[in-house]
Amino acid sequence: MELIVFDLDGTLLDRKSQVSAHTRDTLQQLHRRGIAYTVATGRTLHSARDLLLGHRFTLPQIYKNGVMIWLPQSDSFSHRNLLTNPEICQVVEAFMRAAVTPFIFTLESGNQHVVYHPPLQNAAERRLSTLFAQERGMALLPIEELPAQADIINISALGPRTAIDSVEQLVQGEDHLVAYAGAALEGDSLYWIDVHHSAASKGNAIATLKQDLGFTKVICFGDSENDLSMFAMADESYAPRNAKEALQAKATAVIGHHNEDGISRFLRDRFNL
Repeated sequence: MELIVFDLDGTLLDRKSQVSAHTRDTLQQLHRRGIAYTVATGRTLHSARDLLLGHRFTLPQIYKNGVMIWLPQSDSFSHRNLLTNPEICQVVEAFMRAAVTPFIFTLESGNQHVVYHPPLQNAAERRLSTLFAQERGMALLPIEELPAQADIINISALGPRTAIDSVEQLVQGEDHLVAYAGAALEGDSLYWIDVHHSAASKGNAIATLKQDLGFTKVICFGDSENDLSMFAMADESYAPRNAKEALQAKATAVIGHHNEDGISRFLRDRFNL
């Protein structure tokens, strides 16, 4: 049995962060053929749920780069690699020294996400907070209200490259943390960073699904450094033409651009849809 695993942004989704008509039809054909597929994304469940609605994503889904595995059938998380307040103190302090506002994502009662943050410092951070609140439906609260025993999913931030680099270097010295960073959509002058538990990775989460669900082969698609772990464990791994060079170098093959339905066109050829 084969399991197809999709990254979302820059891979399955187009440049508008949507599932195109061509991709939607391809997913329907995969479902009719009984070909299993799921997602492994850096997004939270709440920011991906509406995108996946109606596209037959019925199998367990991997969120926040492997921090959590979501079970759609039972509306619950089966695996969670969360952080605690003491584990993130140095990172939060490093963000503050670098004049960058950290956004702390938590998992709270009812499987709800809440984002806590210090005062916003610039227009880019205000746009990011608006994105979280309006487009992704998350509650935003002052960092002073962060519960002492909070279950922390990750810390995200947006800022100048030098500031983001300084935090990333600190994280590299923390055994329990891992960070991914890169150029932001807002422009080359801004970089993003996402910090979470080092036990979490897309590769580890996919290996769990493979064992739990009895799949014998994994075929994955991704475009960025946070996809390297799933490329390493997959039987076949494909990078769209827009993928980072590190991914293209590790891929079984480089296929079409994500904004030109590269993944769905490849799947139609691969499975004779």
